[in-house]
Amino acid sequence: MSEFLDRLRGGEQCLVLAIRSSRTADVVRVAKSTGHDAVLIDLEHSVMSLDVAAALAATASDLGLFPFVRLPEAEYGAIGRLLDCGAGGIVAPRIQTPGQAATVARACRFPPHGQRSQLATVPPFGMRPTPAAELNPALDDATVVQILIETPDGVGRADEIAAVDGVDMLAFGANDFTAEIGAPGQYGDPRVTEAVAALASACKRHGKLLMVGGIGDPARLRELDALGVCPLRLTGTDTDMLYAGAAARAERFL
Repeated sequence: MSEFLDRLRGGEQCLVLAIRSSRTADVVRVAKSTGHDAVLIDLEHSVMSLDVAAALAATASDLGLFPFVRLPEAEYGAIGRLLDCGAGGIVAPRIQTPGQAATVARACRFPPHGQRSQLATVPPFGMRPTPAAELNPALDDATVVQILIETPDGVGRADEIAAVDGVDMLAFGANDFTAEIGAPGQYGDPRVTEAVAALASACKRHGKLLMVGGIGDPARLRELDALGVCPLRLTGTDTDMLYAGAAARAERFL
């Protein structure tokens, strides 16, 4: 089992910084020096190349941060390449069926648990050629598969999705979900609470973790924690933080 997941299961709060605009390893070093525990490299909302994403993920791993990569929707063919080049966790957006979740999970692990293509050298092993008998189980155990639920249909099939072998976590995408129900940005809507409760119940039944993303209000997150949400906190996105910092700096000169 992933050491990162063990920390979350033990109730340790872990902070993750989303990377959308930055293209150099400096942003990963900033995440490290500001107390983050993980980065989320967002390929769904950017035009970042796989090459850049892989370099950021490998740097994060070298610095002791857990490197998640969020896929573009349904681009499952990128999973193996991202894992081979340093990603530790795969976040699959807009999953609505157990079949979609199973496709992601199987792409993340080697046979017989999945269909990840064999290789012998990866960044976590220092690119040292390693026999499959040692490499495969180590990477299978270390890899985290996070399934992002963002629609009422996905919430309605939460139990089936959480039951999929190889899925480690579910995540609730509050932004897209509130848009889907016609209440964009209304995180206090009772339907949000109901959805999180349903996801938490499914995760508890199947021994999986649940995180909530898209809500920046710590008080609201604490309310949802009581339903069974794990302490993985998305502090924000580099783009938003750059804007906030630039606005605050400009204010000095007004």
